[in-house]
Amino acid sequence: MNALVGERLSIITSKAQTTRHRIMGIVNGENFQIVYSDTPGILKPNYKLHEKMMKFVDTAMTDADVVLFVVDINDNEQVPDTYLQQIANLKVPVMLILNKIDASSQQVLEEKVQFWKVALPKAEIIPASALQKFNVSFIFDKIVDLLPVSPPFYDKDQLTDKTERFFVSEIIREKILLLYDKEIPYSVEVIIDEFREKPEINVIRAVILVARDSQKPIIIGAGGKTIKRLGIESRKDIEKFLDKRVFLELNVKVDPDWRDSEIRLKRMGYSE
Repeated sequence: MNALVGERLSIITSKAQTTRHRIMGIVNGENFQIVYSDTPGILKPNYKLHEKMMKFVDTAMTDADVVLFVVDINDNEQVPDTYLQQIANLKVPVMLILNKIDASSQQVLEEKVQFWKVALPKAEIIPASALQKFNVSFIFDKIVDLLPVSPPFYDKDQLTDKTERFFVSEIIREKILLLYDKEIPYSVEVIIDEFREKPEINVIRAVILVARDSQKPIIIGAGGKTIKRLGIESRKDIEKFLDKRVFLELNVKVDPDWRDSEIRLKRMGYSE
């Protein structure tokens, strides 16, 4: 979506479950408006959190006039049959985007094309590289051609449906995904407790929720070194995003049930 919108709205890492929310990116032209819905990747739910993430996927597919099913060409994880069947039965056009072909071979590409021709016979298969911008313009033009006639849903100057607070929490979570290994990134949520705008600086205080007591010292690190690094790297990107100086304070809190608590998940924005 970032490549198609031309702005960095969704965080990007090589780890699964990087995207947890449904994030809209809006592109306006002289005679069109495209509203992209970037959803979590398809997975088998283990927690209520995952169920909420998959509801974002279901809702997005229900709303869509065009579906872009993006697949990492080097990823061998199986898509659950229920979702393959759901996509196969869609009445709207489906484009199967084989992404990251710049990091693959011609042989693998041909094998994956054949596989997806069988799995989704009605889908149009398009090899692409978001990183190298290969076929991005082609996909964009196809989307515009396929869009139904409709009045715009959003104002011409609106870029997304999410708030600055949301993107700040996502920037911090992206750094956690990049800095920490094993189960830590998947057990973590970031909550913005305070977002205060001052003339010269924005004051932001965030809480990093972890699921187990043993994870708190890992986030903090020996002598607080790791959380300090997390704060520095997050602040740099937040300042770029807000185009303003930022004071960032990070705290860590243990909440064993946050991934399975309906009330907590709703407060965190995991509801349609």
